[in-house]
Amino acid sequence: MIRRAAPEHHADPAAGRGTSPWRSGAAAVVRAARAVLWYVDSVLGGQDYQRYVAHMRRTHPGRPIADKRAYWRERYADAERNPGARCC
Repeated sequence: MIRRAAPEHHADPAAGRGTSPWRSGAAAVVRAARAVLWYVDSVLGGQDYQRYVAHMRRTHPGRPIADKRAYWRERYADAERNPGARCC
């Protein structure tokens, strides 16, 4: 008698916890949600201050780095002075 391997969905549940289609579907939903959150955060400028700090440390190591509050204050003031790329 030839024994065949059990299909993946009939395998021992303790052996492969991550092989369930429900788990892989849930993981895909979580990945998609993280991607959407990353995109929205990027559009709203969530990483801009961290990028500014990295730029200042890399290209202007001796200059002081503005704190987060001062950075955003200057950024919004600059947007008010130069409204060219805005819709409103």
